[in-house]
Amino acid sequence: MIRYTLACDSGHSFESWFPSGSAYDEQAERGLVSCPFCDSRKVSKALMAPAIARRDRERTGLPAPVESGADTPPAASAETAVPMIAEAEKRLRALLRAVREEVTRTADNVGERFPDEARAMHYGDAPTRAIYGEASLEEARALIDEGIEVAPLPPALDDRH
Repeated sequence: MIRYTLACDSGHSFESWFPSGSAYDEQAERGLVSCPFCDSRKVSKALMAPAIARRDRERTGLPAPVESGADTPPAASAETAVPMIAEAEKRLRALLRAVREEVTRTADNVGERFPDEARAMHYGDAPTRAIYGEASLEEARALIDEGIEVAPLPPALDDRH
């Protein structure tokens, strides 16, 4: 596994784990890597400090590295385990999940008809109701330019990472 620090074109910085460097490259090329804050797919690797093995472990009280030739480090104990996701990020993910669940529970999924349905409601050709669906970036911009209020639905983070 390899952890990369990534940044999107909007300046958001975040970390993500990948099975290998080539796995990141393949996923990024296929558009599967996105910013968890704004869902931008324009993501690139940010500068990172490399992990360097320490030679002064005896003086610092840190555990010695495994010398058995194994490729994997020993499992961390409960006392030394570092959470993979910060508490603030856990709360943010829970909030995004709750928003998504509420919208999908209470609104009608109109799928690819979303731009047409939103226009019909805006211009009074259809009754107003809560809807969600799919729209390309260009379609969403056109709706906004017409004065139609739209907002992206938070992604299902657990399904994508």
